[in-house]
Amino acid sequence: MIFKKYLQILDKSIKKRAIKIEKRLRLVISSFFLSLLIFFSTFFYFDKAPIFIPLLLITTYFFTYFSLIEKIEKIGWLNLFLMPIMLTISFYVFYFLFPGRWLTRLPFIIIYSISIYAVLLCSNIFSVGIEKSLQLYRAAFSINFFYQTLISFLFFNIVFSLKEYFYINMILSGVITFFLSFQLFWTVKLDKNLDKKNLLFAFLISLIIAQLSALLSFIPLRSTSIALFLTATFYSLSGIIYNYLDKKLFKETIREYVFVWIFVLIITFFSISW
Repeated sequence: MIFKKYLQILDKSIKKRAIKIEKRLRLVISSFFLSLLIFFSTFFYFDKAPIFIPLLLITTYFFTYFSLIEKIEKIGWLNLFLMPIMLTISFYVFYFLFPGRWLTRLPFIIIYSISIYAVLLCSNIFSVGIEKSLQLYRAAFSINFFYQTLISFLFFNIVFSLKEYFYINMILSGVITFFLSFQLFWTVKLDKNLDKKNLLFAFLISLIIAQLSALLSFIPLRSTSIALFLTATFYSLSGIIYNYLDKKLFKETIREYVFVWIFVLIITFFSISW
């Protein structure tokens, strides 16, 4: 009870100061400091991940809160924060798959800076609850969906690069997919309360991805090929379900998503090391 009261006082104190700063400037400040922290983390080996991952998680949550402080309500305390956090963690871990050189570090930081700003901007648009008919919402959805596919690819690549047991690949891939798809389906209506239908569809997609991850663990494929196939599956399934929830699911839409999935399936098949 005392802890809750303390949080409320802290929330009011931060909000009082934050709203004096223009929101666009807050987004820039948040992107800058998060980029600075990511940049700093690249100078350490991956054995420091148990320190940096919690630090990045907490810091990203704080700066997302700082950026969107006026319009965070109910389920928004989860869904508005998911993408910035998952983007930051995926970029941080994925960096260690590359050699730690300035040649890779600088482009990596630039790409992350642009990405985190774009994702925070999308979260801001969703938090305002803007009308779906407006072009601004459509742009935010497209950017959000693009970064979802990027994050899923990075995470799947990381998971299978670790060369773990099939059940670990299965669990990690399923959990990642659940959170990404749940956030995507929430953007259909931007409800303040939890929608059980979104949970059900998110669980369905995560179950399919988890089973495919278990199966692909026994097939001689490079981690990049597996990540590409799982990402295409996530993209196609979530895209079809999103359009279904949005009542815009037509034959042409289904055909486009299925074509993408089949095309990647063929590429994956020919990538198998026989």
